[in-house]
Parts: sequence; structure tokens; C-alpha cells
Amino acid sequence: MSSESLENTKASIRTNFRPSGPSVRPSVRRPSASSAVRPVRPRTNWLVRFVREEVFDFGSQNLTQAKEQHLKQQFCGQFQEVFTLCVNILEKCPSNSMVQATLKTLQRFLTWIPVGYVFETNITDLLSDNFLSLEVYRVITLQCLTEISQIQVETNDPSYNEKLVKMFCSTMRHISSVLTLDIDLAAVYKDASDQDQKFISSLAQFLVAFIKEHVDLIEVLDEPMTEMKILIRESHDYAIQLLLKITLIEEMEVFKVCLDCWCWLTSQLYRISPFVQPSSLYGMMSQVREHPRRQLYREYLSVLRSTMICRMAKPEEVLIVENDQGEVVREMVKDTDSIALYRNMRETLVYLTHLDNKDTEMKMTEKLASQVNGGEFSWKNLNRLCWAVGSISGTMIEEDEKRFLVLVIRDLLGLCEQKRGKDNKAVIASNIMYVVGQYPRFLRAHWKFLKTVINKLFEFMHETHEGVQDMACDTFIKIAIKCKRHFVIVQPAENKPFVEEMLENLTGIICDLSHAQVHVFYEAVGHIISAQIDGKMQEQLITQLMEIPNRTWGDIIAAASSNDVVLEEPEMVRSVLNILKTNVAACKSIGSAFVSQLGNIYNDLLSLYKILSEKVSRAVTTIGEEALKNPLVKTMRAVKREILILLSTFISKNNDHTLILESIVPPLFDAVLFDYQKNVPQAREPKVLSLLSILVTQLGSLLCPQVPSILGAVFQCSVDMINKDMEAFPEHRTNFFELVLSLVQECFPVFMEMPADDLRTVIDAVVWAFQHTMRNVAEIGLDILKELLARVREQDDAIAQPFYKRYYIDLLKHVLAVACDSSQVHVAGLTYYAEVLCALFRAPEFSIKVPLNDANPSQSNIDFIYEHIGGNFQAHFANMNQDQIRIIIKGFFSFNTEIVSMRNHLRDFLIQIKEHNGEDTSDLYLEEREAEIQQAQQRKRDVPGILKPDEVEDEDMR
Repeated sequence: MSSESLENTKASIRTNFRPSGPSVRPSVRRPSASSAVRPVRPRTNWLVRFVREEVFDFGSQNLTQAKEQHLKQQFCGQFQEVFTLCVNILEKCPSNSMVQATLKTLQRFLTWIPVGYVFETNITDLLSDNFLSLEVYRVITLQCLTEISQIQVETNDPSYNEKLVKMFCSTMRHISSVLTLDIDLAAVYKDASDQDQKFISSLAQFLVAFIKEHVDLIEVLDEPMTEMKILIRESHDYAIQLLLKITLIEEMEVFKVCLDCWCWLTSQLYRISPFVQPSSLYGMMSQVREHPRRQLYREYLSVLRSTMICRMAKPEEVLIVENDQGEVVREMVKDTDSIALYRNMRETLVYLTHLDNKDTEMKMTEKLASQVNGGEFSWKNLNRLCWAVGSISGTMIEEDEKRFLVLVIRDLLGLCEQKRGKDNKAVIASNIMYVVGQYPRFLRAHWKFLKTVINKLFEFMHETHEGVQDMACDTFIKIAIKCKRHFVIVQPAENKPFVEEMLENLTGIICDLSHAQVHVFYEAVGHIISAQIDGKMQEQLITQLMEIPNRTWGDIIAAASSNDVVLEEPEMVRSVLNILKTNVAACKSIGSAFVSQLGNIYNDLLSLYKILSEKVSRAVTTIGEEALKNPLVKTMRAVKREILILLSTFISKNNDHTLILESIVPPLFDAVLFDYQKNVPQAREPKVLSLLSILVTQLGSLLCPQVPSILGAVFQCSVDMINKDMEAFPEHRTNFFELVLSLVQECFPVFMEMPADDLRTVIDAVVWAFQHTMRNVAEIGLDILKELLARVREQDDAIAQPFYKRYYIDLLKHVLAVACDSSQVHVAGLTYYAEVLCALFRAPEFSIKVPLNDANPSQSNIDFIYEHIGGNFQAHFANMNQDQIRIIIKGFFSFNTEIVSMRNHLRDFLIQIKEHNGEDTSDLYLEEREAEIQQAQQRKRDVPGILKPDEVEDEDMR
């Protein structure tokens, strides 16, 4: 909708309705009784609808947010005519269609009009008193009241609060005449009409909006009880009970609205006095001293606990589900909605447990008893109960947790023995595995129980029902990480560490597992072996663990040594790939001690890499790049990739620099670097670049003599792959710039010794990096530039000044081009650019001594930069005058030691550009919003039990 169209709309309103009084008032008056509605003309209905649909739903496709907001503000300046019209219609008009249209129009207004129109008029009374009792208006009226409830009132005017309270009480009074508390709302909703379901949904949204914004106005906590306080208390009690009933409705979107409120409210109640509620005498004393707000909600929260337990969503760890046909199957695709719902429900239940752990425990044990005695047994009921049990891990003190968990696991194991049928056993097994995986603290404190659980997991590893083996392996690795030290020591009443017993029976344990499951198992055992502090014993355990894959590896290498044609057999290559993945899994968790295993296979690994490289190259030479799509060639490349991953994993975890430099690097470079350089771009392995980056980071300056060889092999050929556009070869692109960053950080002197043309190529690559629209690449590019400028500043003038002379102005020009591009600066974020700009504008003030202006060497560098940037800005930003540009450049110099001030200065500059272009500026505040979110997340993380057990670092994980 154009500005002209908007003006025509306002003119039409004034012509047709001409209400008396000024059109704009800072404090909105209530329409007087004398401003009665004129006889309704035929155009009135059309006009109200037009205002609603055109003025407030216009242009999202055609206008920027800033322009749209500008037009709305323009209309708001003369809004009183429209508002008066709406109020008069609501007070006097007998036409249902007209009232309905007016309410819909009002609902759109309420999101943005000045609050005076809401709280200094009779509109809240009109809505809550006159229209809720009429079914035809009920839904739209609730939507209007919801909008009013969400208005942020920045005033201490008590009359506003009185309006809100009166509106709430009146609304609850009218709703209670329709929905009494003895109604089974969940059953009613299921059979209700669409309109009635929409009414209940709108009611939920109103309750949640009002409670979250204004709950302090309706919580009556003090005595004495006046008549008004009694009314407010009754309205509040009715609202909470009604919301509890709505929470039981099966409709997921309605439930999510309610859950949002409960999560917020329980968090608020917890934070009144955060504590992990203890048991026994102190627990009773704490109840005596309980805060009045907690007392107010105690009974309601007890009901809410039952609801949360009965409706608990499926955690991400649970892989066994009941499908629509009632069959127990493995979940093939992660249900992201269910995972998000579980996290919110888990958070709510954690707060509920902190508020009264005894009540939570009692409700769970009662429901478990009903499962065991068969009274309420069903897969759904058992699943939800166990998911709830697992979700409160970490909320109880250890003594309470022990008593509670022993009871739960004992009953679940008994139920597993009691029930017949594979489906029943699969469901119960999945719940046992989930619950025990959530309580590592308990398992660490009770070895016999831990051993029983692990043996039960080994038993489940032979269960062929879909999903059971996956869950058994996943649970095993979680427990192994959290309890690893307990497996490598001799426990009381045992004659050897359990890990030895496990490895002696290794074949029998893993014989029914898939390759992927075996890899998880090996990683789990690797965590256990890493806890063994005796080096010789640790080496023996690694030898035992790798005996099975090493036997097969030896056979394959022997066969390939006789005739490498065997490596063209698909099954043989797949077997090699599986063995390598097994090694990677073990190395990942064992760490540097894996050197004993790597030493056994290292030379064979590199020989295999060379052989497969030759076979891939031969295939490409013979039939062209189409060969890379051949399944066998793809598997060969996967083997090469896995070799690189294995070596990267080992090197990243090993601090024996001499070993790496003397024994690993020479044969590795011989096998890998030339192969990367000579291959066609599509056949180059990006993992080569990440492996080199890891080597540089680990060895630092020790690798400087090798840097020319590295750059000679991978630099130019990689640049040629990625400099055509900003999208092709994304993994090569990221890994390449990470390699450059690590070289600048660790081997900087090598760059200063480069020929000028080669260094120019490096600088051009850095500029290319931060110009990217891929966020990670742009950030790496800016990190490289920051590091480069910092290291140059530390050099002697003989090195630093020629660098500044040759590259400074170009770098400044390119950084400003991106930083002042409002469509690109948000890619990496303002702070990144502020840090780089500080370094760039600090340099001419403190570091650069050589004249930068060849045409006028006597001119100061600062004056030259002022002129240079000023000319560019005048050419590109025609909306700015010379004074504005001068202040902007002066700010760049003035704030060159203050990153926050530089960021704010840059943002102010970009806002001027965006507002002139009519663009939205909200993306310039993303960093602040992200920081607020991180702070909120950190506050949550401080609540015991909010983090899942595998997210908490404890002693056994170090």
C-alpha cells in the first residue's frame, strides 16, 4: 500500500465520520457519550474491513519493515478518528457483521497503538463485559484481550493495573459461566466443534499471556482479605485450575502453549529461593518457612506433576517407539518436534522436583506400582513414566536418589521377567537402558548394581528386536564415559578388573552387533582403557581390544603384498574401511596411548594410501572424472579419507612432538602431499588440509622448515579450486583457510620470508576469505587478518614497514567495503569487524612510519587516510554530507583502542545507511540478542538437574 493510498484512506475516514475533538492527543480521552454513532452508511462495513486488511496487513511482500512501520506511525498520528469509530460501533451498533469486523480491526490495532487508547478509555470494559457472554464474539474477543495482556506497560500508573485486574476478573467471571471446573475439558475438546476448539485454544493463549505478563497483579499473598482481594484470589484460582484442565487436552499446539506458561512459572517459583530440597527434618523445616508464593501454588503444582509425568515426551536417546499400527519398532528419523517438547517438559519437571521432590517421587512410585500390578500397564504409560524418571536425574540428594532408583530399577527388572512377548520385553528393555543411563552418579557409588546393569546391556546386545542393540550400545558408551575408572580397578569381592573380563569375552559380546554398533562399543571400551594409569597394563588392554581387527588386517595386508589386485575387490575394500573405522573409534577415546596400536599398522596404512591413490588416479586417467562416481572408486576414496581421519585423531591427542616430527611426518608427507597436488580437483581429499592444520597446531614452529613444502603442494592448487565462486568445494574451502590461520599463528616468520608475489597471493586469499557469505569462512578470514596485523606490529621496522607500504591501504579498503555493506556485515558479526577496524586504525597512529601517499610523501598518514576514505564514502553514500563522513572517519580513529565503542560507532553508521534505504535494522543487534540468550541459558545451566548427565563434566570424565 502506497503513502498516497494511505492518505486517501485517512481522508475517507474524516469525510465519512468527522468525530469532534482534536485528532492527536498525548493522553487519550475516553470518547464522550455525545459522540454517538451517526446512521451507519453502506460504506462503513467496507471501510472498517479496508482499514484492517489494507492498512495493517499490507505490504509485507512489497515494503520493507522500516517503511511499513513508518506508514503505520503516520496513520497512528491520526488514529483517534478510527478508534472512536470502533468504540462507537461496539457500544451502539446492532449489526453482528459490523461488530465482528470491528473486533477484528481492533485486534489488529492493539498490537501497536499507544497504550493510552487501551488504559485511558473504556475499551477493556467493553470487551470483557459485553462480548464474552455472546458465543459469536467469544473467540475474537479473547484474542483482543490476549493482545491487551501482552502490552508492555512502562508506567507506574496504578489505574493501568486496576484496569488489567478488573479486565481479568471480569473475563474469568464470564468464562466460568461457560466452563465450570467439574467439566472433563479434555473429553469435551475431543468432540467439540471447530469453533469451540478455537475458543478453548484462544482461552489458553489469553491465560498464558496474562499470567506471564501480570501474574503479580493477581497473586493475593497478604492479609487481611478485603472483598476485592477475595474476588482476585477466586479469579486467580479459577484461572490456574482451568489452565491445568486445558493442559490435559491432547491437541499438541494447545499443550505447548500451556507448557510454556508452566515452565516459566515453575522457574520463577524455583528462583525465589533456589535449592535442592533435602529430606528428613530439614525438609520439614523448609516447608514451614516456605515462601507465600510457593504456598499459593503448592496444590496446583502437585496436579501439574501428575500431568507432566503422564504426558512426558520421548527423549532423544530412546530409539524404540510404538508406530501408528501399534507395533514396536526402531525410530528411523529423529522427531525434532518431540525432542524440543521433551526438553521443555524436562525443564518443567526439574523445577517441579526442586519445589517438592517428595511429591514427585511419590507420584512416580505410585504410577510404577500400577504398571507392575497390571492396573495401568501399557507401553505408552510405561514409556512416559520412565522418560519422566530419567528426566529428573540430578535433582535429588544422593541418599534420596539411591532409594528412589533402586526401587525403580528393581521393579523394571521384575517387570521384564514377568512380561512375555518380544515386544513387551523390547519396550521394558529400552526403558531400563534409558533410566540407568541417566543416573551415572548412582552407578558409580554402587559397583554391584553397575556390574549387573552392564551385564544386562551385554545381554541386550544379542536382542535382535529393532532398536534394542542400538540403545544397548548407546547406553554402554554413556556409562563407560561416566564410570570408566570403576572398570579398570579391582572391585571388592572381585579378583581382577572388570575390563579384563570384558575383553576376554569380547567375541561373544559383539558377535551379533552391526559394524556401526561395534564401532560404538570400541569407542566405549577405549574410554575405559584411557582410565588405566599403568602404561604397561594399558598397552596390554589395547592389544587385547584390537586383536580381532588386527587379525583381519594382517590377512588383508599379506594378500595385498602378494598381489594388490585384491584391493579391487569391493568386499575386501569394505572390510578395510570397517577396520579403519574401528581403529578411529578406539583412538578417539584412548588418546595418545593408542601409539602402540598405530605403530603396528602405520607403514601399512601409508602403503595402502599410496596403492589406492594410484588406483583412483588410474581410473580417472582411463575414463575421466566419471570414474569418481564408480562405487568401488568411492569406497577406495572412503578408505583414504578414513586413514587421514585416523592420523588426524591420533596427532590431535598426542603431545610427543619428537615422535610426530621424526616418525610420523616424513613418510606421511611423502604419501599425502604429492597425491593431493597431482590429483584432479574432484579427487583431492579435503581431510588432507585439516590434517596439515592439526599438524601445524600441534608442532608449532618446529614445523617451519616443512612449511614451504606444505604450501608448494596444497596452496595454489587449492586456491584455484575455490577462487571461481564462493560455493564450490565448501569443505576444501573451510579447511584451506583454517590451515592458513594455523600457519599464520604458528609459523608466521615463514610468510615474511616469502617472495613478494607469493605473499601477495596469501593476502589476496585472506581478503577473499572475509568477503565470503559463508559465516565460518568469513570469520576465519577475519581471524587470519587480525593475527596477521598483530604479528606484523611485533616485527622490526625492516620487516613491518614494507608490509604496511605494500598492503595496508588495500586491506583497509577491502575491510571497509565489507564492514560498510549492510547486507554482508552481519555474516561474521559487528564485533569481528570492530576488532579488525581497531587494529587497522591503530596502525597509522602507532605503528606505520613509512609514508603511504606516494604522490605526496610529506602528507601525514592520518590525513591521507582521512582523504582516501572520505572520497570513497562520498562516492558510495550520496545521502551523507561531508560533516557526517568526517565524524564517521574521526570515530574510526578515536575508538581504535575500544572494541565496544568501535562496534557501536560502526552500527550507528550502518543504521544511517539502512534507514536511508528503508531497510530493517534489527539484524544489527543480533549479537546483543545472542548474548542475552546465552546469559539466559547459563542461568538455566546453574540449576541442578537442568543439564543432562552426559552434558555435565565430572571426575570420571577428566
